[in-house]
Amino acid sequence: MIRANGEPKYMPLYEALASEVRWRIMGLLAGGEMNVKDIAQQVGLSPSIITMHIRKLEEAGLTGSRRARLHGGTHKLCFLKQKTIEIELPSAGRSAKFSEQSIPVGHYTAFEVHPTCGLGTHEKEIGVWDDPRYFLDPERVNAGILWFGWGYVEYKMPNYLRSDQTAAALEISMEIASEAPGLKDDWPSDIGFTFNGVFLGTWTSPADFGRAARGKYTPEWWHRNVNQYGLLKTITIDASGTYMDGERLSEVSTGDLKLQEPFWTLRFSVDEQAANVGGLTLYGAGFGNHDQDIVVRVQLGG
Repeated sequence: MIRANGEPKYMPLYEALASEVRWRIMGLLAGGEMNVKDIAQQVGLSPSIITMHIRKLEEAGLTGSRRARLHGGTHKLCFLKQKTIEIELPSAGRSAKFSEQSIPVGHYTAFEVHPTCGLGTHEKEIGVWDDPRYFLDPERVNAGILWFGWGYVEYKMPNYLRSDQTAAALEISMEIASEAPGLKDDWPSDIGFTFNGVFLGTWTSPADFGRAARGKYTPEWWHRNVNQYGLLKTITIDASGTYMDGERLSEVSTGDLKLQEPFWTLRFSVDEQAANVGGLTLYGAGFGNHDQDIVVRVQLGG
């Protein structure tokens, strides 16, 4: 999802939406990946004009593309990146309602991981798989994917709320899945979430996905028989409790989270004693099916 407002950085998005042709292109891509030639045939315009429209859609973050070998040649396949857009209109006498931080998956500040485990950047593996020592490798900050069998990774972030601001709600979104040796369509894992030392709840990931297809953003060099993509999950904490994609996860509310602290911490964990010890994989931008890192979004109070 794209959440936009009146900031200048969203102007390419509004421009991209102001075209019937680009809406038709997005409608076609909603049905699956297509190359420029096929889109041009469907729309009835030349490939060069379609390329121009695709460029505007990509600049707006609405579509993406990847290179693939097909029928003996290399093709640029285009796909739809977003399903929904939320636009916040100006409100008289009020400042922006949201504050957002994006945290790369390799920027953890504490960890305890046990095999199977490993990390990878967009270009290569980091060190040797199943050796937790490489989670301290300096190149870990460039990681776009990490995984472990059980344990935790923890992220620390600054609290940018001003003294006159309060948090009405907190959203945490990430692409996440289990971690199996290889790929498993049925590999449940009980993954726990903790914020500022307060346990938010547990979600059971159903699988280590990828047997049917590669991740849309997963680099072409990445091994085909290991982690490909996860599910985009959103945790919301407000005054009434904690929710995962709208379903109640726990009774923890924003009042329990110690949001006045100057730094916040977020932990993802798999307990060795859990009913389903199926590991954890975190996908960042450039890996998986959702081109994003861990996003922490604060809805500001009135």
